[in-house]
Amino acid sequence: MAPPILSLEDVWLHQGEGWLFEDLTLHVGPKDRLALIGRNGAGKTTLFRMLADQVELDKGSRTLVPGKQVVILEQDPDMSGHERLIDWVTDGEGAPEAHAAEAIADQMGIDLERPAKTASGGERRRAAIARALALEPDLLLLDEPTNHLDLAAIDWLESWLQRYTGAFIVISHDRTFLSRLTRSCLWLDRKTLRRAEVGYGGFEKWMEDVLEEDRRQLEKLDEKLRQETEWLHKGVTARRKRNQGRLRKLFELRQQRAAMIGMQGKAALGLAKDDAKTKVVIDAQEVTKRYDERTIIDNFSLRIQRGDRIGIVGANGAGKTTLLKLLTGELTPDEGSVTLAKTLSGIVVDQQRKLLDPKKKVRDVLAEGGDWIEVRGSKKHIKGYLKEFLFDPGLSDALIGTLSGGERHRLLLAREFARESNLLVLDEPTNDLDMETLDLLQEVISDYQGTVLLVSHDRDFLDRTVTMTLGLDGSGKVDIVAGGYEDWAKRRKERRVETKKAKPEGEKQAAPTTKATKLSYKDQRDFDRLPGEIERIEGEIVKAEGAMADPDLFTKDPDRFAALTKKLEQLRADKDAAEERWLEVAEKAEALA
Repeated sequence: MAPPILSLEDVWLHQGEGWLFEDLTLHVGPKDRLALIGRNGAGKTTLFRMLADQVELDKGSRTLVPGKQVVILEQDPDMSGHERLIDWVTDGEGAPEAHAAEAIADQMGIDLERPAKTASGGERRRAAIARALALEPDLLLLDEPTNHLDLAAIDWLESWLQRYTGAFIVISHDRTFLSRLTRSCLWLDRKTLRRAEVGYGGFEKWMEDVLEEDRRQLEKLDEKLRQETEWLHKGVTARRKRNQGRLRKLFELRQQRAAMIGMQGKAALGLAKDDAKTKVVIDAQEVTKRYDERTIIDNFSLRIQRGDRIGIVGANGAGKTTLLKLLTGELTPDEGSVTLAKTLSGIVVDQQRKLLDPKKKVRDVLAEGGDWIEVRGSKKHIKGYLKEFLFDPGLSDALIGTLSGGERHRLLLAREFARESNLLVLDEPTNDLDMETLDLLQEVISDYQGTVLLVSHDRDFLDRTVTMTLGLDGSGKVDIVAGGYEDWAKRRKERRVETKKAKPEGEKQAAPTTKATKLSYKDQRDFDRLPGEIERIEGEIVKAEGAMADPDLFTKDPDRFAALTKKLEQLRADKDAAEERWLEVAEKAEALA
């Protein structure tokens, strides 16, 4: 095993009224791929700052091999005082060269010449990633790197990190991201740091084993401490079992929905054969929506039933929000119709935590200052309801200003889910959430009796939650797939193969007179060059989609919007053609092997 490049040994750190860390030790190797996991407030970001030598230790030591560099990708870096994004990226001692950062930004689809003040959250995040990666550090500390990124940008970042030769530690709520990239786990738990040489996929089982061993060790200790640890263990185990039960139910619902959908275009026929018609809450028929010459949604039909949980996915600019607004009646289609059930009563979960008055108390937000809250027709005591949303009941009189960002998000979820409704609309609900709140949100959505419309880039969350996925590729076509994100991704791959294999009717193939022993010159050339060409085109697509992610682009620069739309259509056509050609020659190569 290679010696560590960075070590923390016997570290103690005092914060607030007590110790945040006690006797913490960590060694980071030159090739480590570590997931850092812990409850909200456990100190994950503080640990990052310790590793980067931004926090003075009360006890213990930090040792970095001379010449090695550590870089943090922060969640929300301060860009004030900088006119353009590029000015922030290249500012300060040890900042990257402009050309290096711009090369990465170009691949991610972000123009660093944009004014820093008006840049969106996604643009600021891409700029921060460009800066961090361009520095080529020996240890990269990634704090929620996928926040505000679309699927194309997340895929690009995953590919970059898979090729990265240094070490990294990542804090993320994106389970798919963690599972694909990490080989070891760090768990911040009750002031200590534990490590296991398993990727994130094995974390929950390892955590249960650790808690069970702790329970046995604490049997002879203080009763209160023993009960606290026992409660934690039972809570983790019980939640895992509940979620497994929910997943089994989800798969059953997906199978039922798949039978109704059948071949695309026959959904209405399948529903009309039984009493399901009375369950329809949103009926979209031959819906088309255009912006100038660009068709955003093209001839889309679907009957959404009571109880459906529908995920909407696609790259930025593909039309996800447009489709969501069409289905909820906020937008009127140019062609076709959308009919909403008269009994439909929807709520939109407000994610803008800044709108919460920091001077108000928790009970003011939930119960208008009282002790009881009306929860979907029944009364509950505020303290009991707070426990359901992972709060200490004693927080009922806490000021909003003292809550963390994750706690404010949870409070908003608690407030909204108390309301009587039968339609829940969630647009990117998982941004900035910790794992515990994600699990809670998953449970609440799974148990919700109404219909759910959910736009998200969180692949694991979609796979655990939705019964049907609507996938947009930017051409106006909407794929309707029973299942989650992985089912949609699988269907897209299958369609490419089907398209490649399809032959024009009546086409005849001459039987070969001799068996080929190797690829032709042209086939071999395409076999070798097309993977790189496809990667280049994908980079161009990400860049164009990033530019179109600006919600004000059409208003500010309609000509550029039109040009980007045309360019995207051509790039996607080029990519499809390149993929089909590569599949063709790859099959030939496989047959000759």
